[in-house]
Amino acid sequence: MLADAELVAFVPTTDLDRAQEFYCTVLGLRLVETSPYALVLRAGSTAIRVTKVDRLSPQPFTVLGWEVADIEMLLGQLSRASFPARRYPGLDQDDNGVWTTPGGDRVAWFSDPDGNVLSLTQLCQR
Repeated sequence: MLADAELVAFVPTTDLDRAQEFYCTVLGLRLVETSPYALVLRAGSTAIRVTKVDRLSPQPFTVLGWEVADIEMLLGQLSRASFPARRYPGLDQDDNGVWTTPGGDRVAWFSDPDGNVLSLTQLCQR
């Protein structure tokens, strides 16, 4: 039914200006539209609607993630921008915060200014 429909992702924020600074300046996403209620951004062909909420309790799991070609380079840029990789007790992460899945894919997590968990995944060559 929806296999060919374009996906729209949603992420909450308590501060649209702060979210715009992070998603556009730090992550480099393209701003498409702003309103008092939301930002509409583009990541590739996917629209991301950053929606203003009064209260937010960030979830402990990933809400947005990107497939990337060079996870270490991006983690370095995020760390220099004060968004270091998240560390999880019991998860075997390397010095950069990267966890390697049993299949060889590499994953790292970081948080946006609202505490939403975001991820980067570098797929292994199969």
